[in-house]
Amino acid sequence: MNNGRYEPAGWDLSDLLPDASETVIRERTEKLERSVATFEAQRPQLSPEMDPALLVELVRQYESLVEQVYVLGSYGSLWFSADTQSTAALSFRNRMQQTLTGIQNRLLFFDLWWKGLDDDEAAALLPSAEQYADYRHHLADLRRTKPYTLDEKSEQIVNIKDANGMDALMTLYEMLTSRLEFTLEIDGEKQTLTRDALMSYAHSPRPELREAVYQELYRVYGAEANVLAQVYANRVRDWHAEQVELRGHTSPITVRNVANDIPDDAVDTLLEVCRRNADVFQRYFRLKAGWLGVDKLRRYDIYAPLAESDREVEYDGAVRMVLETFADFDPAVAEQAARVFEHNHIDSEVRKGKRGGAFCATVLPSQTPWVLMNFTGKVRDVATLAHELGHAIHSMMAEDHSVLTQHAALPLAETASVFAEMLLTDRLLEQEKDPLVRRELLATAVDDMYATVMRQAFFVLFERDAHQAILDNKTADDLYTLYMANLEEQFGDSVALADEFRYEWVSIPHIYLTPFYCYAYSFGQLLVLALYRRYQQEGDAFKPGYLRLLAHGGSARPADILQEAGIDMSDPAFWQGGFDVIRDMIEQLEAIRA
Repeated sequence: MNNGRYEPAGWDLSDLLPDASETVIRERTEKLERSVATFEAQRPQLSPEMDPALLVELVRQYESLVEQVYVLGSYGSLWFSADTQSTAALSFRNRMQQTLTGIQNRLLFFDLWWKGLDDDEAAALLPSAEQYADYRHHLADLRRTKPYTLDEKSEQIVNIKDANGMDALMTLYEMLTSRLEFTLEIDGEKQTLTRDALMSYAHSPRPELREAVYQELYRVYGAEANVLAQVYANRVRDWHAEQVELRGHTSPITVRNVANDIPDDAVDTLLEVCRRNADVFQRYFRLKAGWLGVDKLRRYDIYAPLAESDREVEYDGAVRMVLETFADFDPAVAEQAARVFEHNHIDSEVRKGKRGGAFCATVLPSQTPWVLMNFTGKVRDVATLAHELGHAIHSMMAEDHSVLTQHAALPLAETASVFAEMLLTDRLLEQEKDPLVRRELLATAVDDMYATVMRQAFFVLFERDAHQAILDNKTADDLYTLYMANLEEQFGDSVALADEFRYEWVSIPHIYLTPFYCYAYSFGQLLVLALYRRYQQEGDAFKPGYLRLLAHGGSARPADILQEAGIDMSDPAFWQGGFDVIRDMIEQLEAIRA
């Protein structure tokens, strides 16, 4: 572990490119061009009768091309995330989007040829599972999307349209929302804050400050709401036109399900079980109102702490706490997390213009992932740090796989991150004997489970309704009404809703950038609750199987990975089991007597 102090700082992207000079860009793009030309020259060799060894060689060349593309694209994306107001970063990202779209169009022929083979022809060419397991899985996985694939010219047109159209519009959405500033009066002093800094006060013990936070958030977003609603309407129409009308997906959400390799019925079951269990959190919010000494929680109060504390955590202490938690679970896991700091692959400081929120970006199996967060010194930032480092650990566990198969399918991608948060909570509970503090820790964990399970599931339920409403030519006002109805179903009579929460949905980047993404959080949290209960029962015997699950990455189908762990994701009882764990935690909270 680092013997010096950990300090919030920006990240170092030099492992991707030494710099963004014209010399470096030209050198990398010319190398990529030569590699693409070599690959294209093999096109006449493609045939159902070709030597299977040649197919392996072509996949190897394709793998190298993907690595080069990921480096250039990721450098632009990460640079822009660190400073969304940088014209240089924006120019580089846009340039790479145009360049890489052209490359992607030139490489399409290979995927389309492979998908065009009949099943027997493809089976005869698939490489050996013993020698080339990653290549075999990648090729088999490509054929899942065969029914939704267009001809080569159409695919090229779609790529160009996206690069200059919807992708550009999403960049504008990010630029618009990242430059928003918020004013909050704290102890008599007005401060201008980023969104992340503002929202850190949503967990304040002071009810008037929590109210002011949300009112300011939605005052600012409300002023932009009609523009943002128009952006969303165009996103939805474009999504439907391409994915449903052109490609033939049966519904807008099916697009995400196919990408995630999760059956529609499993997702429907997950969402329905979440909907049926809304009363679990409604009960919790009624209990929390009593603990806070109020008749009913306001929506401003759902993350209110039970303890009167504005305690702040130093960054150094937060990092050490998380690394020590990982070391207690498995020293090798802690060593992987420490690599993120040793390689300066974390951007943790709060800056104007920096993208809000947090994420982990895996570029290549040979490189330590990059983590972005905005560390404001709040206790919850420690959990965010554990969460994002969990993602990094997941990637590093799978770093022996190809770039084509390292990334876990989206619903499984939350496994290590949520598990890391639960390890942290358990560590804090073990160290704490004071019943009031233990109650606070448990309540914070339940708050987080609400945010990860129920809130995210209801975002997706809203998306399903909103996509249909926009296609039915409903107005922005109709969408605000629809969202309030979604909140009313979610909270019942347990929480009082102020009218400004009608604008909440325009402030959720995922529904713009990656439609229907959010059920992956619900999936991941409920999955981890089941896994964590098993860990508590089995102890060290649990660890090898869990680490093996992570080490699969995306080298096997999610259903097969989960089946190996004894999980059937289409079984309502499995998802209900996760809610039973949450219900048990709420009952533990009830039993604590101050």
